[in-house]
Parts: sequence; C-alpha cells; structure tokens
Amino acid sequence: MIETSNDSLPTPEGVLALVRPGGARGLRAWDAADALLLDTAHDYLREQPDARVLVVDDAFGALGLGLARARPDLVADNATLASALRANRARNPGCPPVAAPSDWRAPPSGPYDLVLLRIPRQADYLGWLLRWLNGVLAAQGRLLAGGMIKHLPDRSVALFAEAVRTDTVLPARKKARVVVCRRGEARLADWPDTWKGYRLDDGLTFEGLPAVFSRDRLDQGTRRLLPWVARAVAALPPQARMLDLACGNGILGISALVRRPDLMATFVDVSSQALMSAGHNLARACPGVDAAFLHQDGLAGSEGPFELILLNPPFHDGGAVGDHIALRLLRQAAQRLAPGGRLLLVGNRHLGYHRSLRRWFSRVRQLDADPKFVVFEAGRS
Repeated sequence: MIETSNDSLPTPEGVLALVRPGGARGLRAWDAADALLLDTAHDYLREQPDARVLVVDDAFGALGLGLARARPDLVADNATLASALRANRARNPGCPPVAAPSDWRAPPSGPYDLVLLRIPRQADYLGWLLRWLNGVLAAQGRLLAGGMIKHLPDRSVALFAEAVRTDTVLPARKKARVVVCRRGEARLADWPDTWKGYRLDDGLTFEGLPAVFSRDRLDQGTRRLLPWVARAVAALPPQARMLDLACGNGILGISALVRRPDLMATFVDVSSQALMSAGHNLARACPGVDAAFLHQDGLAGSEGPFELILLNPPFHDGGAVGDHIALRLLRQAAQRLAPGGRLLLVGNRHLGYHRSLRRWFSRVRQLDADPKFVVFEAGRS
C-alpha cells in the first residue's frame, strides 16, 4: 500500500503532491470526491482511451493533473485554478503538461466524450452548468458529476432529473458521491434563471449570473456599506482611481460611478461570472462609462495605486469558512492604496477585522455597525 501524507492524492496514475495556494493552513487541496471522480474516469478511459475530455470547476488541479495523460480541456469559474495548476505541476515534475484553463467569458466548445464536473454548492449554478453541459456533451458521452455529500445543494436530485439523464449513482465512498449521466434535452436558451436580480430604492437594478454571491437580493453587509460609498466618492478629486475588490455583481463600484462617472474604475473578482455580471450591470447603469475588469485572485499584478478601495470580503472558500481570504485582500489593499487614500470595508462582526486592519493601516475608524456587520474606514500615513 502506498503511504501518503495529507497533501498527497493517490490516483490510478500515481500519487500527486498537491497544495492549496493562498489558502489557510490545514486546508487540503483535494478531497474524496476528487479521488472518486478520478477512479471512475480512469475506468471509462481504459475502454475509450481516445475520448475527448473536459474538466469543469476543478478546484486546485487534482482533476486536471490526475487526468493529464488524457490531455483534458479545463474550464472554471474561479481564477485560482490557473495558479494552483502551475504550483502543483511544479510539485509533480513527472506529470504531463496541462492546458491553461478557460473561464465562462470564453468557454470551450464540444463535443466532449467525457466530462468531469465538481458539483457546486449553489443550486442555481448547478442547474446552469447541467444545461450548458448538455450543449457540449457528445450524443454518447458521459458526465461524471461528483462532490462531498454534505456540500451538495438542496434539490440536487431534482436538478439532475430536470436537466440530464442519470445512468448510475455510484455508492458513496468516504462521504463522497459521483453521479454518471448522459446529456438531456434542457438547454440554457430555454432556462429563465440565467439572470436574477433586485432593485435598489434609488431605482438602480443589479443582476447576477448563477455563480455570483447574493445575486437575487441585496446582502446586508453591502446595504450597510452603500451610504458610506456615496459620501466617500463625493470627496474624491477628478478622475480619481477606484477599485471594487471582490466586486461580485459590481454594486459598490457601480453605485460610485453613477455619482461620479469620471472615476477611473477597476473591478476585480475571482469569479468570471461575477465579472460578467458587473460588466452587464455597468453597461445598463452607466452607458458609455469604461472600466477595467480583472479576473484574478486578489491583486496579483501591478494595479493601482487607488484613491478609494471598496471591499466586502468573502469568508467562504469552498466548504471552508474563515478570514484567510480577507486578510490576504487587506494586505494587498494596503500595498495598493495611494497616499491619503482610503479603504472602505464591511465585514462580519465576529471576524474582528479591526485588529487585522491595524496590522497594515495606520488610520482605522469604525463608521457604522449593527449586530452582524461593521463598516470601517482605513488609510495609511
């Protein structure tokens, strides 16, 4: 029996050493669903070695690298996959090269004989994915959809029944499940739930694609932050540089641009569907106003400096909950803030961001609070 460590994934092709770039200590880069998907896929590929393979929403490269000899195409909403693939291929020098992943702004085209899908936690996103996959799966192709049972979305059985034809539900293994499917008749063109949204009291409407956080309602943290955004942009000089970091549907940055269309705005998000949603909403709210949209995990390049940074940081990382993403974004924001600039942040009260802010900012002030959320302003001398 092969001995493995916590970061080692046994696969039919050998053991992969995998890390989770940018994650908190103790979070693993693979789980039992990855292992079960790989075992099932290799059984299929032994009979169909020339199959054209697609991997959808691989998290940190376990599936892409585990199937590298099959030369799969990869598409993922999350920008972290690209950096994870680079890091993990370097840790596994015997692994064949893997193609760079695409995202939903320019997805690959089929037909594919075999598709591996990590089942998302969001029910709407699963419904969207299954309908999109029906358009790229070959007539006799197979879809292997897998996830950890505790993370499967509500109504997942009904969602599969509505969209695809299920051949087999494999026995659970280490609390993971894989469903083997064929393509169904449902298509995105006939689905009414691709976009969902809401209207603000001032008449602005915001819509989001299925992978976007709080796409059909204004989340309470953003509601608490919005009045302070309006006050902050009123004090900015002409053509000041503004960053909406972890922008989601773009509500913070777009609300600023409605008041100050002269601002030089940048929207950053790890989700390609979030950026698509922000661009869609900007075009409707501010026709003719240009902005930069960056699909990346935080501030990875030479962006900035910015006179104003807006941030409602995520605290979910897949199935993990914590402040490790927010702390990384705060550190990056401090490095990109212009002299005299300000960061506006809303966060969950229990995460204690006031302590973290003081690590990187010399000026920290609480602006507002309720029992769940706190709004801070921070700057550097």
